[in-house]
Parts: sequence; structure tokens; C-alpha cells
Amino acid sequence: MLDQDPAFPTALVDFPLPDGPGRARWRFDRPTQWLVAHDPSQVASLLDAAHALAQAGQWCVGWVAYEAAPGLNPHLPVKALPPGQPYAIWAVFDKAEAWDGSPLAAPEPPWSASEWAAELDEAAVLGRVETIRELIRAGEVYQINLTARLRSPFEGGSEGMWPYFRALQRSQPEGYTLMLDARAACRAPGAVLSVSPELFFDWDGETLVTRPMKGTAARQPEAQADARAADNLRSSDKERAENLMIVDLLRNDLSRVAEVGSVRVPSLFDLHALPTVWQMTSTVTARSRAGLRLSEAFAALFPCGSVTGAPKRQAMHHIARLERSARGVYCGAVGLMQPGGRVTFNVPIRTVCLHTPPPPAPWRAECGIGSGITLDATGPGEVLEWQAKRGFLYRAAQPFQLIESLRLEDGRLCRVDRHLARLAGSATHFGWPALTPAQRHDLDHALRQIALAHPTGVHKVRLLLGPDGRFSVEAAALSGPGTPGVEPASVRVALARTPMPPADDFIRHKTTRRQAYAGFVPPPGCFDTLLHNEAGLLTEFTIGNLALKLGGTWCTPPLEAGLLPGVMRAAALASGELQEHPLHRTDLLKAGDAALLNSVRGWVPVDLTDLQQQARLAGWAAPA
Repeated sequence: MLDQDPAFPTALVDFPLPDGPGRARWRFDRPTQWLVAHDPSQVASLLDAAHALAQAGQWCVGWVAYEAAPGLNPHLPVKALPPGQPYAIWAVFDKAEAWDGSPLAAPEPPWSASEWAAELDEAAVLGRVETIRELIRAGEVYQINLTARLRSPFEGGSEGMWPYFRALQRSQPEGYTLMLDARAACRAPGAVLSVSPELFFDWDGETLVTRPMKGTAARQPEAQADARAADNLRSSDKERAENLMIVDLLRNDLSRVAEVGSVRVPSLFDLHALPTVWQMTSTVTARSRAGLRLSEAFAALFPCGSVTGAPKRQAMHHIARLERSARGVYCGAVGLMQPGGRVTFNVPIRTVCLHTPPPPAPWRAECGIGSGITLDATGPGEVLEWQAKRGFLYRAAQPFQLIESLRLEDGRLCRVDRHLARLAGSATHFGWPALTPAQRHDLDHALRQIALAHPTGVHKVRLLLGPDGRFSVEAAALSGPGTPGVEPASVRVALARTPMPPADDFIRHKTTRRQAYAGFVPPPGCFDTLLHNEAGLLTEFTIGNLALKLGGTWCTPPLEAGLLPGVMRAAALASGELQEHPLHRTDLLKAGDAALLNSVRGWVPVDLTDLQQQARLAGWAAPA
């Protein structure tokens, strides 16, 4: 049996309180026992055994795999799990300790899960979506929830999984967060890191509450576009129909274990703003019949209809044929049983499982992504939805810090308020806690001290901020463009030969994760590279924003083109020196002047003649 590191817990739970605002955060160390089901036929008795222990005063944290379904209802078809993987695991604890959500180690060790590979490529997804639509047209089903597995090497080991869990939590906050290190009982999966937003069911012994999640729209970076995405989701006949099908399915499931006439739908088509997607939920409730056992509730409700489709049995039959591999914990249930018997289960749809073989074998991360397919679904639309849903993995792929680069001139920090405001906005965007008054005091003090230490000359100050509020500040003498005494001669820049990838969080925010820019290093003799997007619109330079003078007016691309909102750019827009305007790459040939803007170097003139010659050689004169 694995000897657990006492510095780290066996389980962490961070759930919304079921009866009001606030959250329940618990830490669990060293279970008294493990309950493990190695076969579907063992799952029902295991659930009742764990629930009995909870009713007697203990805490239970665990999960049930999707493939456990036949052990609860023999009419539900599934694939078999790979040999050695359990169908359910529950850890039993004598006590829980309050957890404030703070980091488990300082400093947090590194980790990486960034090379996610999908078992279904885009063509396979398109084909399966069309197959499902044919099944619907044939009257076989109304809806099928199609999923696929993503897999990545995981670097960081047992120490790295804890900060990785926290990064996942920040990337998908406010959900039902649960982490269980089950390596003492099983190596595949050895740990489950779930940050899913969907409630499977809560049961206090009298009232059953379930909240299915169906209907998704990608979040947009601009407020107006984001509001339109929410409105379109709210009014979409397709998404509402998809949600209502599952509501009807769950009403029927609940009626099997409820007092007659007690099933209600108190809330329908609610929208929730998650960091990468808008999600639609509805709430269905019922009074449980007297003497109901937990295994009976599971037999009626499991798996949740939102991850199967309707009718459930027929949808699961086709899922077993269409999907390439078993789902495992994904789409099953993870949850908490409290002393006294109250249970809360989450649908693990934003969940990473770490398969943790003994050294020297490498660890592997696995996560499922999917969506409900109805007759109105389109293959390309579902591909986009899957991409939006996997955004939480991208955010948490590896550690990063926020960066601000400030100009320090003769002991004075330039535009410091704008830099700190942008820093705070990025921290909020990534779900990082706001700096405490003490942390903000220390940061202000550090900036004052570095300014006092460099009373003359021009320096670049580099400020780094981490998710835990730790920061560093350093200064280096500035040379080249933007330095007093240096002739403001124009610099030569190169044109990017390929488009930038679509704008994401790490293009719109200034961080240490700069992989998007890695392929655009300027060649010898060039100061920087001018970038453009797939639509042929100019975006920015790798270290600054773009300004083009057109018809006597200095213009800069709008944020929607995909670029960093630079501090110097913002100041120039506020003063009227710049105007936002979409700039096509052919506008280079119409421009009267060009400049690179950043807050450290200011306005840097660009050799427009050379740039225009490069554009002609690249064929940019022709319409895109």
C-alpha cells in the first residue's frame, strides 16, 4: 500500500452549499478504509455500505464509473472497463478539517499536462454526428450524448498533481470541486481531479434535487459579443429543446423513487457564466419515497440523462457502439456523503483522471469531452463546442505568471496605474484571488523601492505575479529604441509568413506563456515581427501594438482582431492620438507611416518602405 505524504491530503472537497450561498470546503487525511468495487455487481452494495457509514457519523468521498450502470440497472448497455480499473471507489474518514482553499505547498512545485491528443479527429466527429442524426431521423432516439477521450502525458508526479488541481479549479471555478488521491487503492485512475459545474443529485433523506446541464455557447472576449452569445443561447430553439429533453428524462427517472405527484421543475433554462462557456441548466426536484436506499436512487437516476441522451437505454446502446473507449469516471458520479447521511453527487464532465503507474512508468492524464447531438446539430457546430469545452484544460496546462513591463525613467515609473489595473483585470479573468491589502501594500512598496534604487537613466521594470499573490520585481537598463540620446530612426521589422493562431487567453493577456509567439522570432537585422490573423487582418507585433497612419489618422487594430490590449495603446486611444480601425494586410500599401507601440519604448518608428516591399513580395497587394 502507498505510504501517503503527510504534507498532502487524501481528498479535498469544495462544493456549493445546497441550501444557500457560500461553499463547503473540506480537507480529508488518511482514510480508515477503502471501499472498492471491482465488478459492476458490487456497486449497489458498496454504495449502501458507504451510505450506512455516513449515517453512522463518518465521511465518505469517492466516485462511481459510468460503466457501473449495469450493476445498478441490468438493462443499460456499456463497454467494459480496461482490466484492473475499478467500477467504484470510496474513501472513509473519521473526520474532516476545514480548508480555506489556500495552496497546499509553498512554493508550489511545477507540473505540465499540455500535449492533449484526442482519440477522435475532426473527420471522425463529423461522421459520428451524422450517424446520430440518421438514427434520430429513423426514430431510434431523440438525442445522444457523444463523447471522446483526450490524453496527455502528465509531468510533476505526486507533488505536481496538487498545484495542477488548483490550476484546474481556477480555470473552472464555482463548480463541484473534488480531488481524491486513491493511489493506495488503485493506480488507474490513481487520482481524480474534478472541477465540474453540474449537480447530479443532492439528497438530504427527504428531498431529491437534480440540475441537468444542457446547452452551451462559447464565451467571447468582448462584453457586447459575450452578451449576444448568452442571448443567442437563451433563445436558441435547438439548445432549449436539447435541455428540455433531458429535463423530461430526469422527471421520469425521479418519478421512480419519488412520492407520487411530488416531481417539480422549479427552474427552467437558467444560464450560468463559466470562464470559457455559457451553460444552460434546469432544476428538477422530488420528495423521496419512504425507506429509499441510496442504491435504489442510483438505479433510477444513473447515469445522469444529460450524459446519455434520450431514451436512456437506447442512447446508451448506441454510445457503446459509437465511442472508441470506455468513459470511466467521466460521466459517472463523484461525490460526498456527510455524517448523518446527506449525499451530494456531481456529474464529472470537467474532470481529469491521472493514471499513476509505479516508477519509472510515466503518469498519464485523461479527460473526456462531449456534447448532446440532436437533429438540429451540425458537425462543425459540435466541433466548435468541444473546442470551447476543452478550454479549461488549456488554461491549466502548465504554471504561468502574469507580466507587466514598465518604463522607469529618472526614478519615475510611467503609467503605473494603468499597468496595475491591467494586472488586476487579468488576475480576475484567470480566477486568481484578489491581492490582500497586505500583498498590495508589499507590491506598492517594492515598486517604490525599485524606483528609488534607479534615480537616473531609463530602465525596464519587469513585474511578475503568481496565482498565490507572490510577486517579483526587477529592473534592467534599457538600450536601443526608446532610450534618450538614441536617434529615433525607424526600425526594420519582418512580416510573419503564416497567420497567428486564433486569439486565446494567452494572446489577450500578458503572461509567461508565450507559445503562440514562439514561431515568429524576427530574423537577424529585424527588430520585431508584424503579425496577422487567418482573416488577413493585421494584429500586433510580438512585443508591441501596431499603429498605421492612413489618410492622416493613426489607426490601430481593434481587440477583436486578436491582440494584447497594450498599456501604451490604451493611453494613446484615451488621448485621441489613436483610433481603432480594422486593418487589412493590404492597408500596409496605403499607409503613410507605421509605428510599434509599447509602454517601455513608447512610439518606435517602423521602416515602412521596407515593410511595403516585403508585403509586395509576399503578394499582399492582391485581395485576400
